Amino acid sequence: MLKELIKKLIGHKSSKNTAKKRLQFTLVYDKLEMNDNILNELQSDIINVISRYFKIDKKSLGLKVKHDKNMSALVFNTPILCVKREKA
Repeated sequence: MLKELIKKLIGHKSSKNTAKKRLQFTLVYDKLEMNDNILNELQSDIINVISRYFKIDKKSLGLKVKHDKNMSALVFNTPILCVKREKA
Protein backbone atom coordinates (compact mmCIF):
# COMPACT_ATOMS: atom_id res chain seq x y z
CA MET A 1 0.00 0.00 0.00
CA LEU A 2 2.83 2.39 0.82
CA LYS A 3 4.43 1.54 -2.51
CA GLU A 4 1.26 2.57 -4.39
CA LEU A 5 1.01 5.82 -2.43
CA ILE A 6 4.61 6.71 -3.28
CA LYS A 7 3.99 5.96 -6.97
CA LYS A 8 0.97 8.27 -6.95
CA LEU A 9 2.88 11.06 -5.23
CA ILE A 10 5.85 11.00 -7.60
CA GLY A 11 3.69 10.51 -10.67
CA HIS A 12 5.13 7.16 -11.67
CA LYS A 13 3.00 5.52 -14.33
CA SER A 14 2.85 1.77 -14.33
CA SER A 15 3.58 -0.23 -17.44
CA LYS A 16 0.03 -1.59 -17.12
CA ASN A 17 -1.43 1.87 -17.75
CA THR A 18 0.95 2.52 -20.64
CA ALA A 19 0.05 -0.78 -22.27
CA LYS A 20 -3.65 -0.06 -21.74
CA LYS A 21 -3.36 3.33 -23.50
CA ARG A 22 -1.43 1.80 -26.40
CA LEU A 23 -4.08 -0.87 -26.82
CA GLN A 24 -6.83 1.77 -26.77
CA PHE A 25 -5.09 3.76 -29.53
CA THR A 26 -4.61 0.59 -31.55
CA LEU A 27 -8.30 -0.24 -31.21
CA VAL A 28 -9.28 3.30 -32.26
CA TYR A 29 -7.13 3.09 -35.39
CA ASP A 30 -8.61 -0.33 -36.18
CA LYS A 31 -12.15 0.94 -35.60
CA LEU A 32 -11.58 3.91 -37.89
CA GLU A 33 -9.83 1.66 -40.42
CA MET A 34 -6.98 4.13 -40.66
CA ASN A 35 -3.42 3.02 -41.12
CA ASP A 36 -0.21 5.01 -40.80
CA ASN A 37 -0.14 5.80 -44.52
CA ILE A 38 -3.58 7.39 -44.41
CA LEU A 39 -2.68 9.42 -41.33
CA ASN A 40 0.57 10.60 -42.95
CA GLU A 41 -1.27 11.63 -46.13
CA LEU A 42 -3.93 13.40 -44.08
CA GLN A 43 -1.27 15.24 -42.09
CA SER A 44 0.44 16.32 -45.30
CA ASP A 45 -2.83 17.60 -46.76
CA ILE A 46 -3.65 19.53 -43.58
CA ILE A 47 -0.16 21.07 -43.55
CA ASN A 48 -0.53 22.18 -47.18
CA VAL A 49 -3.88 23.87 -46.55
CA ILE A 50 -2.87 25.58 -43.31
CA SER A 51 0.43 26.71 -44.87
CA ARG A 52 -1.50 28.77 -47.43
CA TYR A 53 -2.71 31.05 -44.66
CA PHE A 54 -0.16 30.71 -41.84
CA LYS A 55 3.55 30.20 -41.39
CA ILE A 56 3.72 27.17 -39.07
CA ASP A 57 6.43 25.30 -37.20
CA LYS A 58 6.41 22.02 -39.11
CA LYS A 59 8.85 20.40 -36.68
CA SER A 60 6.50 20.80 -33.71
CA LEU A 61 3.20 19.65 -35.15
CA GLY A 62 1.18 16.66 -34.10
CA LEU A 63 -1.78 14.69 -35.40
CA LYS A 64 -3.68 12.46 -32.98
CA VAL A 65 -6.89 10.51 -32.94
CA LYS A 66 -8.67 10.75 -29.61
CA HIS A 67 -11.48 8.41 -28.71
CA ASP A 68 -14.31 8.85 -26.25
CA LYS A 69 -17.09 6.39 -25.49
CA ASN A 70 -19.29 7.47 -28.39
CA MET A 71 -17.04 9.37 -30.76
CA SER A 72 -13.57 9.83 -32.14
CA ALA A 73 -11.83 13.13 -32.76
CA LEU A 74 -8.94 14.09 -34.99
CA VAL A 75 -6.70 16.60 -33.21
CA PHE A 76 -4.11 18.55 -35.20
CA ASN A 77 -1.79 20.70 -33.13
CA THR A 78 0.79 23.09 -34.55
CA PRO A 79 2.38 26.33 -33.44
CA ILE A 80 1.42 29.24 -35.71
CA LEU A 81 4.41 31.52 -36.21
CA CYS A 82 2.58 34.28 -38.10
CA VAL A 83 -0.29 35.00 -40.44
CA LYS A 84 0.56 35.25 -44.11
CA ARG A 85 -0.62 38.56 -45.53
CA GLU A 86 -2.24 38.86 -48.93
CA LYS A 87 0.01 40.31 -51.61
CA ALA A 88 -1.31 43.56 -53.07
